[in-house]
Amino acid sequence: MTPSTGTSESNVNFPRRLDLSQTPTPLQIMPRLTAFVGGPKIWFKRDDLTGSALAGNKIRKLEFSLAQALDLQAKVIITAGGIQSNHCRATAFACAQLGLKCHLILRGGPGDTAADGNLLLDHLAGAEITFVPHEQYSTSRPEILAGIQNDYESMGLTSYWIPVGASNAIGSFGYIRAFDEMMAQIVQDNLNIRHVVTAVGSGGTLAGLIAGRACTSHATPPKLWGVNVCNDAPFFEEEIRGILHELKESYKVPVNAQTEEVNIIDGYVGEGYAIPYAAEMETIRQVGQVEGQVLDPVYTGKAFHALIEECKAGRFTPDEDVVFIHTGGIYGLFPARDQLGF
Repeated sequence: MTPSTGTSESNVNFPRRLDLSQTPTPLQIMPRLTAFVGGPKIWFKRDDLTGSALAGNKIRKLEFSLAQALDLQAKVIITAGGIQSNHCRATAFACAQLGLKCHLILRGGPGDTAADGNLLLDHLAGAEITFVPHEQYSTSRPEILAGIQNDYESMGLTSYWIPVGASNAIGSFGYIRAFDEMMAQIVQDNLNIRHVVTAVGSGGTLAGLIAGRACTSHATPPKLWGVNVCNDAPFFEEEIRGILHELKESYKVPVNAQTEEVNIIDGYVGEGYAIPYAAEMETIRQVGQVEGQVLDPVYTGKAFHALIEECKAGRFTPDEDVVFIHTGGIYGLFPARDQLGF
């Protein structure tokens, strides 16, 4: 894998990264969805096309996280997430490509562990998996992680911890870079993009976009919006400001964690993370039938359902084009087949 370094148009000094993703990803107009919604022009930033097994937004972050892990001579990568975590699946396959051992700590009960969707692919990539019941995961994950790290240390293997979603400062560089990439596309085609909407599941994608916007040389960058798919707006505002603070303190990225806008569109979580609901699943069906685009029930389904509803409510007006960051997640559809009603 080719290492890359360099600066952006905004003069951000990037750490070393690995060339694992297929970028730049296309920025595509969705004409039938635009007509269907009856609001602004809708564009998709196709980060579902960053790869196949490595598809989605997570690989942009992992390019930086795994470069750092290799620099530290790690042999084992440990990370965590839900049973159908896109991040865990992407990490498992990236580790396989790099010759690293991958150990996943997955949150779920005994009924969740059938090998399907992302979990099937985790097994296929050869990941070691520790399943932890929901309640134990929320109260004891640090202790579980420490035990796993100690086990590898006793074997003489250096481990490297990547937080959920690779949502820390080093991972968020992936979306500082993506913001630069998107702005270059907007300027090249002279587009009237005024808003960007993305799902927020751990905060790193939106944090990177916010940092990229703060550092851009463009006079009128679009406004950024995140749709939380778990927790609530205050939770993610705190998480994202923490990542922005780390970017400034550890990497000298010129961003003010206290003053940057963190815009979270709350109210579309439903009963909780990875729990789909009827209106969301109807949106997933409509997007597939109207535009031939595949959304997932964990992230993009909830986020795009929010975009549609917010267009109806007038947040996004017809004269202000909107980019939806398609963060991938197709494999998460398969375990949700019953909710789709087919």
